[in-house]
Amino acid sequence: MEEFGNAKHEWLKSFLELPNGIPTHDTFNRVFAALDPHRFLDCFLRWTQRLRTAVAGEIVAMDGKALRRALDHGQALPSVVSAWAVENGLVLGQLKVADKSNEITAVPELLRALELRGCIVTTDAMGCQKKIAKHIIDSGADYVLALKGNHETVHEEVKTYLDDAIRQQAADRAARRSTTAELVYTETVEKDHGRLETRRYWQSEHLEWFADLTKWAGLRSVGVVEAVRASKGQTSTERRYYLSSLSCDTPRFAKAVRGHWGVENQVHWHMDVSFGEDHSRARTGHAAENLATLRRLALNLLTRETTKKRGIRGKQRCAGWDHRYLLHLLSIAPI
Repeated sequence: MEEFGNAKHEWLKSFLELPNGIPTHDTFNRVFAALDPHRFLDCFLRWTQRLRTAVAGEIVAMDGKALRRALDHGQALPSVVSAWAVENGLVLGQLKVADKSNEITAVPELLRALELRGCIVTTDAMGCQKKIAKHIIDSGADYVLALKGNHETVHEEVKTYLDDAIRQQAADRAARRSTTAELVYTETVEKDHGRLETRRYWQSEHLEWFADLTKWAGLRSVGVVEAVRASKGQTSTERRYYLSSLSCDTPRFAKAVRGHWGVENQVHWHMDVSFGEDHSRARTGHAAENLATLRRLALNLLTRETTKKRGIRGKQRCAGWDHRYLLHLLSIAPI
């Protein structure tokens, strides 16, 4: 920041009074360490709401990412939980937590801060919790929660029911008889970079067998995704299981699942590759959390800017070269 400021000193003086020149590296560090992260986040949330366009049934993916170098010796690896609005292409908000397991407490806090009525909230297995499901329903949203071994009994119940139903459906079709399996189904096929991926989606609303049905607020269906990947003569198959408040609509279920996977390359990948988050050693006070918010603010600006037909890295370079383009970026929905 200090080096960038010195390179842009004359241009910055047209907006700011800089009687002592550009602040030093240590000054920037002290400011970000001392800045109240909750007040900064509140500004960020109000700003994103100005950018956001209302989209019926929008997918909002909530997922955590580790800050790999923002820790002192003996500390747990801190993480940032982000809420990504898929159709808007915006990070709606984010919270830093002490370690991966604390995502469970961060997700409800983010849910309370965001306007999610009418949205479909997705989480990974860490967020598949009864309290989180209730928070989502209470906020007027729906959910699709990934289910894994952290709920061993529930996972086994859902897996056994869906796997048996899929086998029954396949057997009925092979015998050309009316199927008794209580499933709806859709399939997608994608080919990219020499890899063929077939995704099969099943859903069922028949939940009378599920012992914990009344303990999950709003639960209406269970689902499974089977991903079959073929590349260079090798084939792999994986199934993932889900709890959902959605009624049976496999295209919508598929959209929610795919939207959640997209947070990896739309947010996490850019944080590391475009913004170097994994290399940031800022860890004093609140510096790590505030800089994480600043990076996501920058990502939102670059994503929303559409005059440059470039990727995020290309837009970053243009902003460094071209003062007019940099000013254009900074003028997008100011706080």
